[in-house]
Amino acid sequence: MIRAVAVLRAGEWQGAAGGQVTLDFDHRFRRRLRFTTASGAEILLDLPEAVHIRDGDALALEDGTLVAVIAAPEDLLEIRTENADMLARLAWHLGNRHLGVQFLPGALRILNDHVIGAMVLQLGGQAQKVSVPFDPESGAYHHG
Repeated sequence: MIRAVAVLRAGEWQGAAGGQVTLDFDHRFRRRLRFTTASGAEILLDLPEAVHIRDGDALALEDGTLVAVIAAPEDLLEIRTENADMLARLAWHLGNRHLGVQFLPGALRILNDHVIGAMVLQLGGQAQKVSVPFDPESGAYHHG
């Protein structure tokens, strides 16, 4: 099985990739992972440390081939409020529960969770189910 040994960030690579793989967020934050490309090639992601792989990045294989990464749509809640102060308050509550949160202009996205959705409604926010790629904030102690 061929190994993927490096991640090239979107914009750092160009040209045609030799394949593509679609991964959800959980599978885009790994050090080691076995996956199959869209064309059926078996690949082992084998990095020195876990890396947040983003949509549009490429995995460099040990033979020099590149595999483009596509972020898979996931079942999320998109949270909106009537004002920025309330959105900040909801962001605090989500962070207090150690949830992954994606920040957008005027909205937050989290993995779909009916309990958290009910909390958002109780606190005055709106939570709409969406199916889009998830790319949460890396966190204060993330480097690189």
